[in-house]
Parts: sequence; structure tokens; C-alpha cells
Amino acid sequence: MRVILLDDVSKVGRRGEVRDVSDGYARNYLIPKKLALSATTGNLKNLEQIKRQQDAKADRIKGEAEALRNRIDALAYEERRQASEEGKLFGSVTAQDIVEFLERHAIKVERRRVALDEPIKSLGETVVSIRLHHDVAAQLKVSVVRE
Repeated sequence: MRVILLDDVSKVGRRGEVRDVSDGYARNYLIPKKLALSATTGNLKNLEQIKRQQDAKADRIKGEAEALRNRIDALAYEERRQASEEGKLFGSVTAQDIVEFLERHAIKVERRRVALDEPIKSLGETVVSIRLHHDVAAQLKVSVVRE
């Protein structure tokens, strides 16, 4: 089945391209998730208009992500936890703790967007990256201090 991609799809193509994919993949995944349109003659004629609409939508989403990045960069998260004499925490600071802190500041972020490979288990300051868009990432300063 020929489809027009409305968004970048890994291992298939980039936005605005016309690609041949299997019928099941198109019907069951790409079209329901609004990642593609079937490449009918009417849609092919309107391809330039569809590209302009998708570019405008992508620019708007990227602009919102950049505004959110500026808000997050201005914040500093201080967590008070019990720690041993060597500076190791009894427990840890996880991505979920960071998401809850951001929600208290009216910033909605999914936990999987927080780039924290492993929980923070020691005292000190750490910079945590938060992916807001594939081109935009925010940096949040997380300070863990002894309680």
C-alpha cells in the first residue's frame, strides 16, 4: 500500500515522503496513529498543502517545547534525604520524583522523557536532561542535600 507519511517514522521514511509499506502495517499502525495517509489521487494532489499543514504543526509543537524548556531551565530542584556519613542516600531520587516536582510547578512531562539512566543515590548536585522534543532538551539542576 502506498502512503504519504505525516510524521517521521523510523525505518520507513521522513515526513512528506510517499512510501510503499505492507497493507497491515498501514491499516493497523500508521493510519490509526495518524502517522500516514493513504496515497490516493486526491491526497497526492493535495500533498503540498498537507506538507505545509504538517510543517506548521511541527513548528508550533517545537515552539511550545522551547517555551517549556525555558521554564524548566529556570527551576532548581532541591531534595532533602537522609544519608550516611559517606554521602550515600538511604533510598534514591528517581525520575518519578523529578516528574512530581515538575507537576507541582504546573509542568506536565512523561516519566520516560526524563533522561536519568539510574536513580541518584548520593549527595550533591546533578544536571538531569529532559527530552521535550526530538530537537529540544531541557536541563534541570537537581541538588540532593542531607536532611
